[in-house]
Amino acid sequence: MSRPVMSRSECGERIHADSKRLYRIAYCYVKNEQDALDIVGEAVYRALRSLDSLREVSAFSAWMTRLVVNAAIDHTRRSRCSPVDQEIMENLPDSGEFDGLDEKLDLYSALDLLPADEKAYIILKYFEDMTFAQMARELGVPESTVKKRLYRALARLRRHYGMEE
Repeated sequence: MSRPVMSRSECGERIHADSKRLYRIAYCYVKNEQDALDIVGEAVYRALRSLDSLREVSAFSAWMTRLVVNAAIDHTRRSRCSPVDQEIMENLPDSGEFDGLDEKLDLYSALDLLPADEKAYIILKYFEDMTFAQMARELGVPESTVKKRLYRALARLRRHYGMEE
């Protein structure tokens, strides 16, 4: 049996360093702090359990992203209940602390219209500001597939909001 490319302690350090980004991705799916933390926790558990399957240290970030997305999709399928928007509203700052907050809230609401597996493309592109090439690496699919799925999700949102040309 070959030695894993990364020890559990190294894995923990990398997860800790990337924890805010992983949390943001999970939060975009559920819009609930506790559920997002549960999703990240589940992804960390899966990572530690299957650390031997990681082939290259350089692929760790993409691997963890896929684990978080998959855990979020699993959570969404299990819960089948819509997130509470009231919690978001209660936690908003009183002043104009964030630029473009209205647009972000609209995008959060729009995410609920998409199937769980399509949300990843919107989240990585518009919340994490990733390029198509970065998204392809993170999700482990060809760049052309990323573009196709992102544009399909955007078209679905346009249809829903009556913005078809």
